[in-house]
Amino acid sequence: MSQPLPPSAPMRLVRPVQVQVIDMPPDHHVAAHSHAWGQLAYASEGMLSVTTATGAWTVPPQRAVWVPPGIEHAVATRSGAAFRSLYVAADLIDGLPEECAVVAVPPLLRELIVAAARLPKDYDRDGPGARLAAVILDELKRMETVPLHLPMPADARLARIATALAEDPGDNRPLSDWAALAGTSERTLARAFTRETGLSFGAWRQRLRLMASLDRLMAGEPVTTVALDLGYATPSAFTAMFRKTLGAPPSVYLGRRE
Repeated sequence: MSQPLPPSAPMRLVRPVQVQVIDMPPDHHVAAHSHAWGQLAYASEGMLSVTTATGAWTVPPQRAVWVPPGIEHAVATRSGAAFRSLYVAADLIDGLPEECAVVAVPPLLRELIVAAARLPKDYDRDGPGARLAAVILDELKRMETVPLHLPMPADARLARIATALAEDPGDNRPLSDWAALAGTSERTLARAFTRETGLSFGAWRQRLRLMASLDRLMAGEPVTTVALDLGYATPSAFTAMFRKTLGAPPSVYLGRRE
């Protein structure tokens, strides 16, 4: 069974930009916590998931999650991850997302984070470490967001449906069946889902399936197995959805290092 790792962030930042190195074994997580600074949750190897009270974000190595100051979040990995957590002082985050978001990590930023992880925490404020930190800040503000966020509904009826689907993403029951179970009309449930999550029921379930697929594909499971388990009629239908959403088929998206 997974055992929570204690939050390992420093009590304070020694420098305005610094990297915390945490090599996480499979099926472990960092317990829910918050910071007074911004965080880029990034894994140079493996897959991470970040959860808050309002949603979940799943990220392969060429992606990361930006977490603004003050947001309570937990970090987990199913496969194990080389977690490189980049911390940024709150007074330096203007221009970065005001809410949690999955962002693309281009090659330059990735290499800068890896290099910063080798710096002492108290690097010279006027030396190479400070110049490296300045370039990191510039690159952070160029990041693009990626649709790997699953917003969770707060409404109790919708939350029960969302939880049931999260436990079995391959459940193909139509919205009318879920409405009957919830004791409401299909139209009312559809409107509520869009209002609560910003996504239609169908789009939300598709996003859930996409995120559920990533860990399994990263672990080497065949696309066919994952696609059929997640409720797709054919592997090609799953691949088309994956390509449309993330811009590349699974083999390319998960195999490349941008």
